[in-house]
Amino acid sequence: MDWSERLGGLCYGGDYNPEQWPEDVWKEDVELMRRAGVNLVSVGVFSWARLEPAPGVHDLGWLDRVLDLLHDGGIRVDLATPTASPPPWFGLAHPDALTVTHDGTRLTHGSRDTYCVHSPAYRAACAGIVRTLAERYRDHPALAMWHVHNEYGTTCHCDHAADAFRIWLRARHGTLEALNDAWTTSFWSQHYSAWEQITTPRATQYLPNPSQALDFRRFVSDAMLDHFREQKAVLRELTPDIPITTNFVLGDWVPVNHRRWAAEVDLVAIDHYPSTDPPAETAFAADLARGWAASPAHAPTDAPAPCPATGKPWLLMEQAVVTYTGPRMRAKRPGEITRLSLSHIARGSRGAMFFQWRASRGGAELWYGGMVPHTGPDSRIFREICDLGALLPTLEDACAAPVETGAAILWDAEANWALQAPGLPSTELNYTEAVRQAHRVLYRHGVTADLVHPSADLSAYPLVLVPSLYLISDADADNLRRYVSGGGTLVVSYLSGIADEHARVRLGGYPGALRDLLGIRVEEFHPLPPDVALTLSAPDVLAPRSTSPRAGTPARPPTDEATFSGETTFPGDRPETGTFWSEHVHLEGAEALAVYTGPHTLDTPLSGQPAITRHPYGSGTALYISTRLTDDAYARLLGLSPAPVELVRRGDWLFAVNHGDEEHEVDGERLSPGGFAVRPHVERG
Repeated sequence: MDWSERLGGLCYGGDYNPEQWPEDVWKEDVELMRRAGVNLVSVGVFSWARLEPAPGVHDLGWLDRVLDLLHDGGIRVDLATPTASPPPWFGLAHPDALTVTHDGTRLTHGSRDTYCVHSPAYRAACAGIVRTLAERYRDHPALAMWHVHNEYGTTCHCDHAADAFRIWLRARHGTLEALNDAWTTSFWSQHYSAWEQITTPRATQYLPNPSQALDFRRFVSDAMLDHFREQKAVLRELTPDIPITTNFVLGDWVPVNHRRWAAEVDLVAIDHYPSTDPPAETAFAADLARGWAASPAHAPTDAPAPCPATGKPWLLMEQAVVTYTGPRMRAKRPGEITRLSLSHIARGSRGAMFFQWRASRGGAELWYGGMVPHTGPDSRIFREICDLGALLPTLEDACAAPVETGAAILWDAEANWALQAPGLPSTELNYTEAVRQAHRVLYRHGVTADLVHPSADLSAYPLVLVPSLYLISDADADNLRRYVSGGGTLVVSYLSGIADEHARVRLGGYPGALRDLLGIRVEEFHPLPPDVALTLSAPDVLAPRSTSPRAGTPARPPTDEATFSGETTFPGDRPETGTFWSEHVHLEGAEALAVYTGPHTLDTPLSGQPAITRHPYGSGTALYISTRLTDDAYARLLGLSPAPVELVRRGDWLFAVNHGDEEHEVDGERLSPGGFAVRPHVERG
């Protein structure tokens, strides 16, 4: 079936936790939901202790009444399996199923996510409560979607985990000989002569084996996916026409390869909580989710049909009405809830959902806000929630066409994990921030980008950015060669192509797998202290620059609000600066666009050496950046013109969002500070 028959139009609502409130509040909740335009709520995410207060004893009457009340109010239900937080009795009955940290500490009940996904007792208990819910509500008219678990991400190092890890390693490597080679176990006398000698990467004396740690992250993702599949199999058996999803949580700590998981869900769902730069972070998360939803991995044959206009759908499942900045929570600025929600929708989300409907009066997250805040419906927050609910139904036509993009940025979870290993040349390396910078530069210059895996078909993109892709397979490196040879423009930044899929350094000079493509050989790395900035200038003698678009930046992208100049004149007459990282680069076919010109010290002996290079390859061009540029310099290298407001085009429609404090003109009309517009796009003559 078409998933839209079950979910309808754009989804609007949030996590609803009626078990936290007296029953006389439920009726008011439904009345307020109707006033706000809410049409979907997630129910039961953390309700296992209420649904099964004792082993095998179920209390579902309260949930019956909640679902009936919501259905009578015209509100659909995204019904959760509550397996992310087992009840207190479960940990007492099965202490071996509680999480063990890498230092051997066994955690106790008292928070959430205290379980071991590898524990047979936990898996059996999960299957039991899932079947109970599916049998009970399979025919309930409010049921619109299943919400499996919540934010998969709990890592365990117990004996159950070690046993499962060894089974996974046998399947991946086949023999101990192959594993020892992949892990380079001759280093520090780590050679394994029996499978039983291998355990999870628990706390050890000094640095752990980076290849073992990388394989463990892969294993944890696969093991959690198996847990999801077990629940999905029960739900599909009993409710074959109901879409099934789970909510992806974002963050470097998350041991989940969401791209691989995307093939298993009927709708990609993300939770997103921006902090320091909400507009840019929102655009990044939305483009990442759209990339997962468009992953070429084959979907299971029993899945409901995807939305024909956009491929597999995706949905912002959680956001907040406050901003979490780390040390403090701040109220979102007037209109910010709508602007950020609209940004997600412009970039493909099938709606805007929140954590949570009503702000909790107690518990660990009582200050995390809600669509109905502590002050109640007579509040700025709830009025904005109502305004957003009235807006969404008017956007259906604009959301029918796919998002148009003008560039791609490579993103790989495994490369991210590999670059988190200790013992690297700098403890400050941050893959996610490198990718975010590349995305931020495009975003602030009006270019909507897809975030794709290195194995993706890149042929449709005029421009592909490759930020710090430390780990890359031979097959993916060949994919980049085919792209550039076919006429594409590839921009690769420092510390890319260094390691193979086992996190082993490729020998012969950096950047390993990409040397021939880039026409360079890097001899040494020179990480820079925070207070050091190197000057970059045009070389004294520079080969004539081609005037073809491929030599600098690509042709004009589909989102014509972004303006690419023909070729780059970087760095021009004024010097630029490089920070954080530098390299000793040798030219082997490439030409230098910029060289290091100072300061020259014993720590940075790079004066006159290439800093940014360009290499014709086939019909295309590959550029290399050996240092960290400022955002403005990065944009100048690409020849981009600033876009003062966020612009996303979908077919004949243009989404324009002004996140700033100044008025700007869009398509001949003024867009006020904090304003937005969704309207048919005016073609320029």
